[in-house]
Order: sequence, then structure tokens, then C-alpha cells
Amino acid sequence: MTRTQGDLAELSRFIFRAPSWYASVAFSLVIAALMGIAAFDTQYLLGDAWQGIFFVGVPTVLASVLTPYVDQRVGGQLTPNRASLLALFCELVVVVILTSAGALSALTTFDQRFIFDTLIASLASVFAIRLLVVMAISRKSLLIAAIPASIQTVAGGVLLFVYSGTLTYLEIGGPIVSSFFARSDHAPEGFSEIAPSDFVLLAGICVVYAVAVWLFLLVIDRPWQNSLGVSVLDFIRGFVGHIAEGTRELEDFFEQLGEQAIVPVTVLSFRRKRDHTEKARFVLPMIHPGPMGEIGGGNLPKRVAQNTDGLGFPPHATAGHDFNLVTEREVDTVIDAADRAYESIEYDSNASPSVQATAGEASIIGQSFSGGALLVGSYSPAFVDDIAYAVGLSAAAHAQRDSLDSIMLVDAHNCNNGLSGLDPGHVTPGSRRSLSLIDAANTAGAKLVDARTHSLWLGVAWDRTEWRPQDGIGPLGVRVAVVEVAEQRTAYVLIDGNNMDPGLRDRIVGTITGQTQRVAFAADGGDGRSIDAAIDTAEVMTTDTHVVNTVKAENQVGSEIPHDALVNLIVRLTEAAVDDLEPVEAGMNTEHATVTVFGNDRTETLASHANAMTSMGSALAGTFILAVIAVSALIFFFA
Repeated sequence: MTRTQGDLAELSRFIFRAPSWYASVAFSLVIAALMGIAAFDTQYLLGDAWQGIFFVGVPTVLASVLTPYVDQRVGGQLTPNRASLLALFCELVVVVILTSAGALSALTTFDQRFIFDTLIASLASVFAIRLLVVMAISRKSLLIAAIPASIQTVAGGVLLFVYSGTLTYLEIGGPIVSSFFARSDHAPEGFSEIAPSDFVLLAGICVVYAVAVWLFLLVIDRPWQNSLGVSVLDFIRGFVGHIAEGTRELEDFFEQLGEQAIVPVTVLSFRRKRDHTEKARFVLPMIHPGPMGEIGGGNLPKRVAQNTDGLGFPPHATAGHDFNLVTEREVDTVIDAADRAYESIEYDSNASPSVQATAGEASIIGQSFSGGALLVGSYSPAFVDDIAYAVGLSAAAHAQRDSLDSIMLVDAHNCNNGLSGLDPGHVTPGSRRSLSLIDAANTAGAKLVDARTHSLWLGVAWDRTEWRPQDGIGPLGVRVAVVEVAEQRTAYVLIDGNNMDPGLRDRIVGTITGQTQRVAFAADGGDGRSIDAAIDTAEVMTTDTHVVNTVKAENQVGSEIPHDALVNLIVRLTEAAVDDLEPVEAGMNTEHATVTVFGNDRTETLASHANAMTSMGSALAGTFILAVIAVSALIFFFA
């Protein structure tokens, strides 16, 4: 993840889940009652509170109830929870503006007229805020969005019209109309200051504010339309909906950006020799499990692991954010390809011992199984994030030999310094690191071709762990597979997380390869015997799951949990996997899936635009606010 992408992910900390609509309504009534006690004087405390609820709270309640219904009737998508929260926020805006005006009036020579002018401006501001949100969420035209956006302002205006006695200025209607629509004798003192011209003024200011909202959205949307061909409003709606309410609207936005790609999906399956039931399955689709949360392929590792009969191992492939799936539906296509690959596997009870190859900063552990090879690449202790898709394809091609049809090249993704450095750690085509990986893969492939094969044993163990995504650990927890060939034991440790703190991988490998444990087991029905259970070779991998990055861009394995606890857990799981060793058969196969991914450079472009919008949007918004306040002041001055 680059710094730009990290800044984009960090925006999620400002988004929170919208409370239930009834909680927002209840809170708005409490605020209205307190406002009434502070602003009105009926000589009775409950009377003050009731007037506050009636004149401030009722428009909020009406807006909470009617807005989602009206918005959805005109084709919008505003939910009751969002509508109620929006109405509450707008009520707070009115309260803050009126309170400030009252304090200013008490300290200066401003009279009651100033407070009512401020009230008109606050009602127009409420309309502007609601119009901006409705247009962003429901993506309707200005005129259509103005219908649900105006409800709170219209409700407040109607109450002012009725209880200010404005109808008496117009001299229309008979006794019945006057009884219901001219109730100035029931209004707080001072409402008689309001005249029909004030409502004309309110309508005029609302028009000015609506034009300002339209211009603001037009200005910030133009760069997105020109470079990406999509609207920023779609992104805002989807981003807020995903974080706040868990909706899938963000996937609809990403789908507009997507490009088709054909990616290999490689499966390595182990089945028990005694009954041919599957014991473990490594599945490696060459895509990136992003962009965040469960959007797109963010939760790909869990989905893949759930689709295996044996214990699932979904390590990280050599692919970056440009190969994020645009929707979760695309995961089904990947799983279908994995199923096809699994069904065509030819098993063999022999495998090679693991080999090691290094070149520059890259190191690879490789092992061949039935005409295929598992290669796990790491750059630890160097700081590295994702390996580019083209680099992975090239390295796998260099490892391939006549006797190695399928290559499963895993990016161990196990050492990075987060976003603290200037270099994001990407392994890109043509870089020194890419050439090191290619050289190491080529050497590993040559060694595996020359290696003799022997009987294959496998033991597995896993623990969901007590840690959760906020701790940097996804739902798959920690999984360990120990492969024994010719008395050599290789441990593959998979942690459901997104990269690791520097030095943690080296500590884990050093610890488990230094363990010696005596265990008893029976081989092929023979007598029990004791052997040395030490691990000869080990590698630690992460899945790069992005469910751990929903509200925090940097959430690597080890950043939130004690290193000692994780190391001890892996030691115990490795010992359990050794205890679980039994004869198995293995096979590997590759199929291809046609999926829609973000596409070349789209992720970085999207992140850059979003970050520019947030950094410049606040200044632009401030400029628009000052401009409309100035225009409003001129309107009040000349009206």
C-alpha cells in the first residue's frame, strides 16, 4: 500500500455507523427541550421545554420520518437511519446559530430583528446542508433532490407562518382558517416580528444556497469526470455507506472503473493416503485481496478457505492493488476456477524435500509435488509490500521446467515498516528486487528438477485465536502445515493478516526451527517409534486480508498484539502439526479465471483524486461558505 492509498484508507476513521433512527429522534427531542428552556420564557419550566420541542423538535421529527419516504419515492436511496441523523445534525446547526446570535445580541446593540434574520439564515443553511447530502447519497438532479431536502426547512417555515400570525397581514380566509393558521396568541413572545417579506427572503436565500451547492459539487466533480469518467458523488455515497452501514454501494462505483483480466488460479491439494479424504488445500488466485473491509476481494482469504474440504491455506499472491476485484461477486468466479483446478488434480504420494534459493534481498523456499512446485518468496528483513503481477508471472515462468507444469508462487508478505518510510516497498518490473526474485525462482526451479522424490507426510494445525481484525488478525487466525519428506521437515505458517512488523518473521522462523520435540507415532501401521521433531526449514506468510484495514490503514501483524504471545502460539501449533503427521498424496493444477479488477494505475489515480478532494475540498467549501454568507448579508441589508 502506497502512502497515497494509506491516506485514502485513513479517511475511514472519520466515518461512523449511523445510529438507529429512533435514537436520533429521541436525542433531537431532548436537544429541542433544552433549547426551549434556554430560549423561551413562559414562567413555567415545562412550558419552555414544550415550546422548544414544538418549534425546534417537530420539524426535526417530520424530517426524520418523511425524508426517506419522499426521497425513495423520487428514486433516492436515503435510509431512515441516515435521514434521522441528518435531521438531528441540522437541528444542532439551528441551535448553534441561534444561540450564537442570542449571545451576540446580548453583548451588542443588535435587536430582536437580528435574531429573526439569523433564524431565516439558519433555515436556509439547513436546506443547503440537506441538499448537499441528498445529492451525494441519492445522486438526483438539483430540482429532484430539493424536494426531500426542503422538508425540514419547510416544516420550520410553516410553523413560523402559523404562529407568527402572518396570515393576518394577507387578509385572506375566514374564521376557521384564522383559527388554525393564525395562532400568534399561542406563540412565544417576539414571533409577531415576522412579516410576509421574511418568507420571501427565506425562499430567495434558499435559491442562492442551492446554486452554491450545485456549483460546489460541479467544481469538485470535474477532475473525476475528466480523468476517471466517474462521479465523486458515487464514491462519497459508496464510501460512507460501506463504513457507516455496511452497504455494497462502493462496489457499484468500483465496477465503473474496472477492467477485465485473466488470472491463474493454482491449487495444491493434500489427501490422506489411507482413505483419500482431503487433509489440506493451498489455493492461490493471482489477485490482490483488497481494497478494504469486505468490499471486492477484501475478504477473499476467508471465502477461499471456506470452500475447501481440508484445512484451507490461502496465501498472498504476487499482485498489487491494481488487481483488486471490483465486487464480491467476482470472488465466486475465482472459487469456480479453483474448483475446476481441484477436480483435475492428479495425485502422487512422493514429493521432493524443500530447497532454498537466494538472490539479492530475495529468498525462496521451494518444494515440488506431482509435477508442480510451491515457491514461497520473502524479502525479510528488507521492507517490502506487494509484488507486481508482471514480476510474479515472470518469476514463475523462469521457475517452470518440463517436469514442473504448475508453479504456485507465493508472496510471503511478511516484513514491512507500514507507511512510515518514503518507499512503499513495491516490487515493480525492472527494479533490482524484481530481478532478484526472478533469479531466485530460476535457481529454485533448477534445484527442484534435480531433486529426488520420497514418501510424503503432512501434519496441520490451526487456531482461530482470541485476536480480532482490530488487532490485525482476520477470521482464519493462524494455520501451520508441516511437510515431511526424507526426514526433512518444512513448516509453512500462514497468519490471516496484512504484512508483519519488521523482525517478527525472522524471530518466528528462528524459534520454530530451533525447537526439538520428541513425539511417538506409528508409520503405516508399524510399531510406534520416537523421532526428532525439530523443524528444519520454515517460512511465515500472511494472507494480506484487508478486513483488518477497515478503520486503520496500518494494522500489520504484531502492531497491536504482543510478539511473545504470537510466537508461543505458533510454536504450539507447530508441535501440534508434527503430532498430526501422516502419509498423504499431493497434486497441483492451475486454471484461469476471467474477472473484473481495478486495472492498471486506477487505484493510485483514485486515491490521488480522493486525497486531493479532501485537502482542497475543505478550503473550497470554506470559500463557498464565506461567499454565500456575504451574499446573504447583502440580501438582508437591501431587503
